[in-house]
Formats: sequence, structure tokens, C-alpha cells
Amino acid sequence: MVISQTRAAAISSIGIRALSYFFLRWAMLPFGPALIFTLFAIYLPTFVSGYRKEPKYNLVDEVDVVVTETTIRDDNAEADDSPGEPAPNGHEKVVAEQVDIQETISIEKRPMHALRTLLSGAPNPRSLALSALTFLINAALVGFVADRLFRERYYGAEDLSFARVGYVGEHEAKLLIREPDQTKMPINIQIHLKDPQPPFDNPLWQSVGGVRWTGNETDYTAVVTIPVRNSGRRTYEWKTSNNHTGEFTTPPKVGEGPLTFLSTSCIVSRLPYNPADHPLAIPGMRHLAKVLPSLGAQFMLFLGDFIYIDVPRYWAKSTEEYRKKYRQVYASPNWPAVGQNLSWIHVLDDHEIQNDWSANTTGVYQNAIDPYNHYHAAANPPVAKKAGALSARSGATYFEFTQGPASFFLLDTRTYRSNNKVAFTDDSKTMLGAEQLEDFIAWLRRPEPKGVKWKIVASSVPFTKNWGVNTQDTWGGFLTERKRILEVMWDTASRGVGVVVLSGDRHEFAATKFPPPMNSTWPESATVFEFSASPLSQFYSPIGTYRQRDTEDVEIKYINKGNSKFGAITIENLEGGEQSDLKYRLFIDGEEVWNTVILSPPVVIEDVKPAIAAGSWWERFFAWRR
Repeated sequence: MVISQTRAAAISSIGIRALSYFFLRWAMLPFGPALIFTLFAIYLPTFVSGYRKEPKYNLVDEVDVVVTETTIRDDNAEADDSPGEPAPNGHEKVVAEQVDIQETISIEKRPMHALRTLLSGAPNPRSLALSALTFLINAALVGFVADRLFRERYYGAEDLSFARVGYVGEHEAKLLIREPDQTKMPINIQIHLKDPQPPFDNPLWQSVGGVRWTGNETDYTAVVTIPVRNSGRRTYEWKTSNNHTGEFTTPPKVGEGPLTFLSTSCIVSRLPYNPADHPLAIPGMRHLAKVLPSLGAQFMLFLGDFIYIDVPRYWAKSTEEYRKKYRQVYASPNWPAVGQNLSWIHVLDDHEIQNDWSANTTGVYQNAIDPYNHYHAAANPPVAKKAGALSARSGATYFEFTQGPASFFLLDTRTYRSNNKVAFTDDSKTMLGAEQLEDFIAWLRRPEPKGVKWKIVASSVPFTKNWGVNTQDTWGGFLTERKRILEVMWDTASRGVGVVVLSGDRHEFAATKFPPPMNSTWPESATVFEFSASPLSQFYSPIGTYRQRDTEDVEIKYINKGNSKFGAITIENLEGGEQSDLKYRLFIDGEEVWNTVILSPPVVIEDVKPAIAAGSWWERFFAWRR
């Protein structure tokens, strides 16, 4: 019974250590803490019982057996020197055996096995110090898990006051402000040029608007649109009357460059876990902050999973719980270094709602979308235009804008999609919904102003079907709609405008190209490219999950390792203006590990006129300008 108690302690200890390491260093799966706490509840009594009752000494029982043979001869028999052989004249020899058994019982100290004790976590009756140390290792691990699970709950950041830069265009910039303290109202905002050029520039601070009040209906947030009068790329410093400061840079004019921006997704605090970190620390932001000053980035294109409502545990489904998650990210001590002076533009993904969300606007969607709208959508670029119209579609949750040599479309891949469980071959299955798909295709077909050589598509989930794990949640589960979109993309590229998809979600990196089918009407130069990079700060899979399966989705580069990944994209028109290059640089854990350059495709003349003729007056007008 004692031995079984000790064995139970060792087995539960090994489970605690393996699961704690996985939870704290790899992936904070929601079931992890409950299982770890259960194992510790088994470990504690079995450890105490094993230590108290298991003997400190071994009982050694040694038995020696000595057999002595004695030959007894018949006196009338003739002598014979061969023992055991029959004697002459039929007389037999008699052999007597004497067996002596000696039993020795002794008590010996059990071996110390110090290393085994420390590694297994089992009690060692020979040493109180070793037993205490191995027990404390397990207790500390359970304490770390509890710390990661519960301590951030006490940082609700209800009194959080901050300001961040949202979308910055040529003539305006959006500033998101959160201020719950109404004694600070009204808030006044001032800006001035960081590098004024006298006598043409005004170096003085100028008031550009403000906030009269904030309320609980928006979680005490407000967005102020700041007018910018200077044309061209200029850097402005801003300050608010409630003591927040920063700067933003206006983009290059449409059709000009260069333009550099960043792309990534997925944030979870304190992973990998460090007990010395602040409860809201985000390690990946430290890596980003280290290289950010050298990149000259215009904005961060964040592709979803800014919060993980279900990690490390889905505590509640209320609007307040979702709001708290956003506040905790913005309250992180690592946020100001990456968000005070950099525009952040956002896309919605599943963990802002619920893992693998495909239930449209039902269930918890309304609770989840409330803080997303206040903290992100309100400070985003303009809503995408309705197909064939100059104005945006009412109620749309997807966005578009043009900066420098590129036009951008930010997809909403969660609000309108069909259920993931619908067969991927079903022709009616949709990722985007009818209206968004119509507007997206119209944007792809729309001719761009002179100098705009790229269309950048922001998708929260990968466009490729090469990821074999949970493919149904990616575009690999919506192949009919993907095929239709690809055909329009190849049309667009045939007109001399390259198409690049930027995605995240997988916690890995992959560069993939989608060449047109062989013997099709599209040239090889119409190939579409995708760069999928994530997470900014999350776990990664130690086992690769991406694999090329056919010639439709062709692997360029794949890297699975790294807790922090982001891409830096620089677009610049080449001399003469006929082509443009796009350079993609991949950073993993703060170091550049890979880069590539692709060129915008040449114009295929015979495809231009049919594409324009099929467009709207708006499209023909911009084609004429081009």
C-alpha cells in the first residue's frame, strides 16, 4: 500500500510537471489548469503518506545452503575408488548428504537516489531536504499556473486612460482616446509639425479638436478625426490635455512611394511565462519595439486575434468581459513602445468572438463586437465602397483605402461566413457573404490611379489550403468561393496590378504563390502571392502543419518556429513607373530571418479593354486617368 502511494505521487508529479511546462511555455489550453490542479490534489496526500509510511531501511534476508556428501561403504565390499559406482559382488555404496542452511537477516539503509527524487517528485524517506525540495518544485509550478490564470483577473484596468493613433490618411488622422475620469473633460487635442520648414510651416501647437465627454456606452472611448493640411509625407507630434503624447506620419501621395507597413496577428500576454513579468506583459511587443525605429513603418496591419477571450479560460460571455480583454492589452506596459507613435489598423477574427467562429451575428457576437467597434473599427480606415457606387455600403464591417503605390481591402471573414461544417465543395458556401463578395470583386476589378501597382488583401485566415490542421476554418474550407476570387485576381494581375494576400491565424509563417492554371488565358506573370505571418506574441507549433499538396498552392517558404513573428512590407515604384517591387522581410523573435522581392506584373494589353468595358462609369473614369 505504501509503495502504491509513492508510485501515485510520482505519476501525478510527472503529470504536473509536463502539463505545467506545456501550459506556461507552449500553449495555454483552457483545460490545462483544471487538470494540473486535479493532479496536485492527488499528489499532495499521496506524497505525505508515502513519506511518512515508506520505510527508511531495506530488510535484507540472505540464505546460504551448504550440502555435504558422505560415502558409507559396506565392510564386506571390495574397495573401489569410484564413488557412486556399484560395488563388486552386488554390494552398493551408500552416500549420505548433510544440508546446512544458514539464514542471515540484516537491515540496510535504502539508497539515496537524489537525482531520481528530484526528477520524479516522489518522496524520499531518507532525506527530508530532498523530499521538501522536490515537493516545492511541484508547488511552485502549480503556483505559477495559478498566477498566470488568476492574477490578470485583478487587473481589470477600469481606470485606464490612454490614446492611440488609428488610421492616418493624406488629409486626416484618427485618434482613439479612452478617459473614464470625467474631471478631465473636456479633452483638448493639439498637434504641430515635428520638423517645420520655415517660413512656410507653422511650428506652433494648434488645437485640432477634442472630446467633450465619454460614457459607459462606449466604454469611455471616443475617436477624434484630426484634419491635416500639409500635403506629402510629414510627421506630426500630438498631445492631449489629459497628458498623453505621441506622433504620427502622413502617408506618401497616392501613386508615390516608398511605403512601408507591418503585418501580423495574435496576442496573448505572458507567453512564454516569466514569473517576473508584469501580469499584463506581452513579450512579442518587446521584440517589435526593438526593431520598430529602424523600419520606418507607416502603420501596423493587425489581422485579428488582438484578444483571446477564451485564453487562458473563458471566464464570462458578457460585454464587460470582452471590454476588459481590450483594456488589458492597452494597459500592458509593453503597449506604448509599439502603439504610441504607430498607426494600428485592425481586422476581426475568431478569438475576438469565440474560437473558430462561424455563427454570423448570433450568440455572443453582439457582446463581442461592441468593444471591437469602439476600440478598433471606429479608428479604422473608411468602410469599403458599395459595388458600382461612390459611397460606402451601410452597415459594412470591411474597409478599404489607398496609400502610396498600393490599394488595400480589409476583409471581414467572420461576420458573414457559412458554418464551417458545411462541405467545402458546396457551391453555396461563403466566407464573405453575398454583399461583401460583390464589393470585394468590384474593388479587385476597379482600375487604380496612376502609380498604384498593388492591391493588398488583408484576410484574417490563410488563403492557401496547404495548412492541414483545421483547414475548414481557412479558405481551404471555402474552395468554390476561393476559386471565383482567384480568377478575378488573375484578371487584375493581367492588367498590370499585382495582388498580394496578407494573413495570419496559424501561429506559423508561410509564403505561397497561386499561379494561373496551365494552358489558361492568364499569363504566368498574373500569379497571386500570399504571406501569412503570426503570432505577434503567442505559442507556435513545434511540429510543422503546412505542406504543399498540389500545383495550385505552391510553397515558397515555410517556418513554423518562433513565438513572435511579423512581416515588414516595403513597396516602391521602379524608375520609369511601369513596374513596382514589393519587398517582404520576415522577423522572428526580433531578428530578420528571411526576405524576398516580387515585381508587379506587366500589362497584358489584350486583357485591358474587355476588363474596362465590363466595369462601371467609375471604373472607366479611373482607367482613363491611368
